[in-house]
Amino acid sequence: MDLELEGRVYIVTGATRGLGRAAAEQLLADGAKVIVSGREEKKAVEAAAELGEGAVGVGADNADPASPGRLIGAAREHFGRLDGVLISVGGPPAGPAAQLTDGQWESAFASVFLGAVRLARAAAGELGEGGVIGFVLSSSVHEPVPGLTISNGLRPGLAGFAKSLANELGPKGVRVVGLLPARIDTDRVRELDSLSGDADAARQRQSATIPLGRYGRPEEFGKAAAFLLSPAASYLTGVMLPVDGGAMKGF
Repeated sequence: MDLELEGRVYIVTGATRGLGRAAAEQLLADGAKVIVSGREEKKAVEAAAELGEGAVGVGADNADPASPGRLIGAAREHFGRLDGVLISVGGPPAGPAAQLTDGQWESAFASVFLGAVRLARAAAGELGEGGVIGFVLSSSVHEPVPGLTISNGLRPGLAGFAKSLANELGPKGVRVVGLLPARIDTDRVRELDSLSGDADAARQRQSATIPLGRYGRPEEFGKAAAFLLSPAASYLTGVMLPVDGGAMKGF
């Protein structure tokens, strides 16, 4: 199936590694152009060079109020247009509620929540008919993930914001979508597994709860993201797509 991504331009945040990187790779493979952002300019530029033609690296911290303007400006400067954004940020600190400090909550809120809202709001003002705003969220939107209290607190709120934004932007022909990854085999998930003291045993336990019996591959997430962001998904908005191998218990 042709996703009709040829020549389209997207901003992908958190794209120097993990899920953002996987999404950027697939968008590029299908013919799109991508502004690859990361907190550190050097890493963003290096990632774009590794991704190859059609990728431009821009340093942008999601918690910085100036970042949306910088990213949108880069898309206009390098490619002359903007068709969508995929907002992905690194996971907040792990830990139980009693051990997490106000500072950790405030830092995560600024980056994970407010930063995402700010970029989505800026993109909404730039995008026209056929534009799309995507959020990389988490399976915690539907059920809390043990040990990830901050994520459990922030991701469901972002899903609610995304649904509200979908309703507001629908009349303009701008779509808003979300992806809910669970155990995708990224550095972040391997780090979480290692917190148990036995990463291999943790992986086996988690895999046993997944109907497909394994962790997802980053490229599998990337393909799902590319589809949702593409014109091929033109009648999908306000949806939260689990990318979890069937791990979510509800519909």
